[in-house]
Amino acid sequence: MRRADELHADALRVVARRLVRSLPDNPTVIDVGSGAGGMSVALTEALCARGGGTVVLVDAVPELLDAATTAARSAATYESDTTTTTVRVRPVLADIATEEPTEFAESAHLVWASNVLHHLPDQRAGAVNLVNALAPGGWFALAEGGLETRCLPWDLGIGEPGLQDRLAAARGEWFTRMREQIPDVVRLPVGWNTVLAEAGLREVTAFSYLVDHPAPTKPVVRDSIEDWLRWRADVTGALTHPADRATVRRLLDPADPAYVGDRDDVFYLQTNTVHVGRRP
Repeated sequence: MRRADELHADALRVVARRLVRSLPDNPTVIDVGSGAGGMSVALTEALCARGGGTVVLVDAVPELLDAATTAARSAATYESDTTTTTVRVRPVLADIATEEPTEFAESAHLVWASNVLHHLPDQRAGAVNLVNALAPGGWFALAEGGLETRCLPWDLGIGEPGLQDRLAAARGEWFTRMREQIPDVVRLPVGWNTVLAEAGLREVTAFSYLVDHPAPTKPVVRDSIEDWLRWRADVTGALTHPADRATVRRLLDPADPAYVGDRDDVFYLQTNTVHVGRRP
């Protein structure tokens, strides 16, 4: 997760600055599902640059919350020639699947939630609960969806060409099954713009940001690509053809000439979509 945060850091800084630009002085920002702290740091830096505020970090995993808190607090002080600006970082150990956000945070000027709601049984209800934590005029920024990550050449020289497309199809099937296996799951048959509008938000729109590390990549990028490929192999399992599983094993084997960590033709290209709306 830290490697992934490093890959996304520059793009997240741009997104964070965009989101906090219109907030009032000394705002409260909630980072729901803060993970290892990639966006937590970006939001903290953005608030420091505009005069301070409070960042509330929410996660259900203590180790992740500790990591995000440490990372955010390391960025919580900004010194210029004339002033020192400090952002308050407040960690909250909570699971939004079972706890109402208004119980631990309310009157937020911005709520950021990235790749969190799709883990909840009722995604629409989860969105409504987060909207309820907003102050009047506050913004909800929901990062869900985008374009599938691309990192492999079409023809790898081993196996059948087009491996990445077949892995993407298998991942889509896995995601459907993952959702179906959640107890008391509720389907979401509409797009996120409809969900946000029906939750009472105004000025609902969306934007996408690009994470682009072209070949040849740095070692940290190749390490992250290896993480991505290993995760894909773990979750898709029997959903892929045995020949493709054999190709993936070769790509993940440091002793194999095709090892992804030694290739200079891998790259990292990802587009993520952020859906935003303002509470009246």
